[in-house]
Amino acid sequence: MTPPAPPQPDGGKWYRTAGEQVADLAARRVSSVELLDQAIARIDRLDKHINAVVVRDYDRARRAAIAADQALARGEQRPLLGLPMTVKEAYNVADLPTTWGIPVFKDWRPSEDAVVVERLKAAGAVIIGKTNVPVALDDWQSTNPIYGTTNNPYDIERTPGGSSGGSAAALAAGYVALEAGSDIGGSLRTPAHYCGVFAHKPTYGIVAMRGHTFPRQPALPSAGDGLAVVGPMARSAQDLALALDVIAGPDEQRDGVGWRLVLPRPRHRALRDFRVLVVDTHPLCPTAAAIRTALAQLADRLGKEGVSVARQSPLLPDLTEATRNYMRLLGPVLTQGRQPQYYEQMRSLAANMGPDNQDLDAIFVCGANVGWRDWQAANGARTRLQRQWATLFKQWDVVLCPTMPTVAFKHDHSDITTRRLDVDGQSQPYVNNIVWAAPATGAGLPATVAPIGRTETGLPIGVQIIGPYLEDPTTIQFARLLEQAFGGFVPPVL
Repeated sequence: MTPPAPPQPDGGKWYRTAGEQVADLAARRVSSVELLDQAIARIDRLDKHINAVVVRDYDRARRAAIAADQALARGEQRPLLGLPMTVKEAYNVADLPTTWGIPVFKDWRPSEDAVVVERLKAAGAVIIGKTNVPVALDDWQSTNPIYGTTNNPYDIERTPGGSSGGSAAALAAGYVALEAGSDIGGSLRTPAHYCGVFAHKPTYGIVAMRGHTFPRQPALPSAGDGLAVVGPMARSAQDLALALDVIAGPDEQRDGVGWRLVLPRPRHRALRDFRVLVVDTHPLCPTAAAIRTALAQLADRLGKEGVSVARQSPLLPDLTEATRNYMRLLGPVLTQGRQPQYYEQMRSLAANMGPDNQDLDAIFVCGANVGWRDWQAANGARTRLQRQWATLFKQWDVVLCPTMPTVAFKHDHSDITTRRLDVDGQSQPYVNNIVWAAPATGAGLPATVAPIGRTETGLPIGVQIIGPYLEDPTTIQFARLLEQAFGGFVPPVL
């Protein structure tokens, strides 16, 4: 197992953090136009092999960079003033395509920005383009008939993850220092793990999702589905905090104005003060030995730093129950809005699977036609699980667990219904990729992913840091302290 190391001066300017770049801009050591030119040059040179930035908006970005430099010259101060960045293709950006990788939407362009994009621009960010996704955001790979396949910068034969795969690849390749993605089944966390970067899945509901909207659907304020979130990705934990401060907050169109979201401060400032529960085994799917070894090595290093570390707790909610209940909630969300024949097909498929089948794919299929009372039962189970998590976090500050069962796998574009997951030679249903995403998503908890090591062949390994409800600053702080103590992002060889 190869431990992480501090970022190397490979390319220097390509791998500076967002915070460092913003500081350089404010001090006039670099201009926004210069940073934009650097990013464009990097994309133009490398992206023919990686294919991460699939929608490019260089002309408007140049006008925004010029305006940012003028604002900086006037002494204006904004959190991201002049910083070039990209966003996931699923976000509406006015006059740019939003397709979610679905060919029928190839030419559709929204007239307004998503809330997150509005807030990033208001903070001074220069949006230079949009990054690739799988069809309908529904895979742990990022490929679609419109834009093609995005490759992992650490090994172009492997997936960068999905659905925010283009986002993670753009960060790892040194195109930009900050990205905005989304997550319902690990779509922020998986690409961060596969590409050796940082990501934060916020507590459910603290970042407005309006404008992260299915193509051609009105971007309306919504109470949401109880699962999906939008959040930041970066190459440093501090940049996650910087971005979350910008994008978090209520949707003014739904919740009104005049108030703001205030999250609790991190529970601790020093690593040694944290109480950490480490979980590396999921009852529904094996986890690769390389990932469990990396997590065990991290636990040992934490112990040597004086951190209180435990490997088990009777307070941990049952992971089997948590995962299956999450799938009961997920099925109705991901299958809504289909044609009537789709639901008939799913009803027939569910009947063939049998009423007592508790496999994750069977639970998902049944969810397409779930009744109100059954959904309410699952929602009630979610509330009970949330209470159990709250009890656990009275004794522990964070839970560390894998992000995915494996490291980045080789591209597999076969029919998803027949696709298999290989975990150290053990064949698993492809849907079992979701098991480690389920606990935090199902309970609406914050979860930060940080790089902690690499395999012998150099593939990144990340740890998932789950924290208490609304205590996003605690999980990000823990990731920052890990980065300071043991190293963080390590650039790929490009």
